[in-house]
Amino acid sequence: MRKDHVCERFVIVNPENGKIKESKKNPYKPGNESMTNPSVLSLVFKDGMLQRLQDADDYFVKDWSVRVFPAKNPIVSTETNNSYSEHPLYSEPAYGYHYVIVASPDEKETLSTISVEQWSNVLVVLQDRLRWLYTQKGVAYVAIYGDHGKESGTTVDHPHLNMLAFSTIPPTIDDEANSSHRILNEKGVYPMSQLVNAEVGGPRQILQTEGFIAISPWAPSFPYEFWICPKKHSTNFSKISQKEINDLALILRATLGGLSKKIKNVSYSLAFHLSPEKKNSKQIHWHVEVYPKIAPSSGLEIGFGMYHNMLSPEKAAEELGVSCRKELSLLVGILD
Repeated sequence: MRKDHVCERFVIVNPENGKIKESKKNPYKPGNESMTNPSVLSLVFKDGMLQRLQDADDYFVKDWSVRVFPAKNPIVSTETNNSYSEHPLYSEPAYGYHYVIVASPDEKETLSTISVEQWSNVLVVLQDRLRWLYTQKGVAYVAIYGDHGKESGTTVDHPHLNMLAFSTIPPTIDDEANSSHRILNEKGVYPMSQLVNAEVGGPRQILQTEGFIAISPWAPSFPYEFWICPKKHSTNFSKISQKEINDLALILRATLGGLSKKIKNVSYSLAFHLSPEKKNSKQIHWHVEVYPKIAPSSGLEIGFGMYHNMLSPEKAAEELGVSCRKELSLLVGILD
């Protein structure tokens, strides 16, 4: 993991991944479990109950609903060389854990089409792995993200998420935590909590459920970008209740489904912005950010970090709101 000699920017250099040949077979499809590492957790419906199983050396769990396994070609690894170099050419081991969470056994599904119940199961699994990872030595932060569509950079269409545990806090999260802490000290309120209160019922609200709100942010980097935030101040995703998980699953499914119906064949990425859960870490109001890939990046964005968005968040919220509310109505059975 190399650090820019001027800016707080990290790059993980992994030349080995570039040598890997892609298979024509889908490694995440049921029946192809041997193409991946053994699962550490497989959710299986059996005898009317949801059971947590895992693969053995000579046996792969069948009929799973959600499957979690160490990545075959990890971005970070606990077996990385323990080597460092100093400034200005600073580098450190890309130490950590990389898990793949297969969100459905059906390769024809997407993160926008899996059921609300299936999203709930995925979120429960994310909580489970998150808690375990923070008990491991050398883990400073756990990043959760997903990609969909050919413009998102994913190499497997099958719906899945990635979970990476790092030995350092990513710069974006570190900046967000430091700024939140500074504003909290100055004004006595978390800025994201203040934002949520200001956006409820406003022109940038897309959708809300009992405990969550989806908004187009005031300064979006991408057209139709939206965030899903708990309405009440919350810093620990790993501690939210089953009721909150079900509610989050509903709004995730409704908004991703609404986005996909509003923009046909849309590619997007999503990222869970979570607090570092180690003791004495600065906290943030956790939330999920979704970035549609509508237009390619230009030299302005890549070279200067200045984003040019030709769609106002108010207009995006208006358009997405119609599509997402209709999707929510279908999910809860108001419309046929």
